[in-house]
Amino acid sequence: MSEPVGQGGRAEQLRRTGLRSGWTTGACATAATTAAYTALLTGEFPDPVTITLPGGQRPSFALAREEVGRGWAMAAIVKDAGDDPDVTHLALVRSTVRHGAPGSGVVFFAGPGVGTITLPGLPLPVGEPAINPVPRRLMREAVQALAGPHGRPADVAIEISVDHGEELARNTWNPRLGIVGGLSILGTTGIVVPYSCSAWIDSIRRGIDVAVAMGHPHVAGCTGSTSERAVVSEHGLPDEALLDMGDFAGAVLKYLRGHPIPRLTIAGGFAKMSKLAAGHLDLHSGRSQVDTQFLAGLAHGVGASPALTASIGTAGTGLGALQACQEQGVPLGDAVALAARDAALVVLRGAPVTVDTLCIDRAGVIVGWAQPAGPR
Repeated sequence: MSEPVGQGGRAEQLRRTGLRSGWTTGACATAATTAAYTALLTGEFPDPVTITLPGGQRPSFALAREEVGRGWAMAAIVKDAGDDPDVTHLALVRSTVRHGAPGSGVVFFAGPGVGTITLPGLPLPVGEPAINPVPRRLMREAVQALAGPHGRPADVAIEISVDHGEELARNTWNPRLGIVGGLSILGTTGIVVPYSCSAWIDSIRRGIDVAVAMGHPHVAGCTGSTSERAVVSEHGLPDEALLDMGDFAGAVLKYLRGHPIPRLTIAGGFAKMSKLAAGHLDLHSGRSQVDTQFLAGLAHGVGASPALTASIGTAGTGLGALQACQEQGVPLGDAVALAARDAALVVLRGAPVTVDTLCIDRAGVIVGWAQPAGPR
């Protein structure tokens, strides 16, 4: 595959970070559709096939499969996600195109491995294939650009499929978002930036949208499965109200700032929650660290002795600080939960969201809790 031109190109990404960028499933579907429709019109597959992305880049894709039959053509492309840990890396994305009924325009269908939307709140109506708006626009534009010069109306049925997509989708948010049967065809730029986690953050936003559409007044942002189980035990929330926020507390809070839900619970391991308490919005170990001096100040505020306070300040880990406080009956977990709740309210900037927080230890036991508090 050739490099796209411009600052968003793979070569530029490699030069700046040492990591290769890749292509979204939407870009691959567009390229496969362009090749298949060209073959349907001419009998010949362009290989490689070149497309235009929203930013003007013009990458070329080699075809992995091609077939043509009476009234249909299929092309497939292997997705290259670059150096991003993308669940769809090396997935085979297929597009099968057929001439549509006169006046039908471009119509999309979910083939094997592509999901169907079953819950409200997503950018497309219930019952539609999970092919997002930008990839749809790119495919429509590709069809229109080819149909005119060949004297054809742009009436085309496009079926997108992904080999083993239903299995891959189990490792995504799709089941919780009500997308059944497979993957979503995603992408806004066509380019996957390594470790940008944009797909995860987008899934957080879509999860909030689904919860709103289903009328859930209470959602929970959880750092992992252990804290999620604690939230379910404590509050009995349904799956659609659970947000797998991972390290992206900031993504939850910033989206709720503009799309409020009456109540938010934030739950996570003690160390990650101590980072939020200190004002960090990205809780990943590589991008924020536990501040034991901060923990020492919190412990002092809830009754830690000078000696205990000093030992916490030099503790090697947040867990060590928590255990030292537990041994002496100092409620450091509650202090961290309270500070995390207050930090979240600051980010919400007065949005009508009531927040409570839970701190969990590694065994899933709640070691800190802050009661619900509203806008400030």
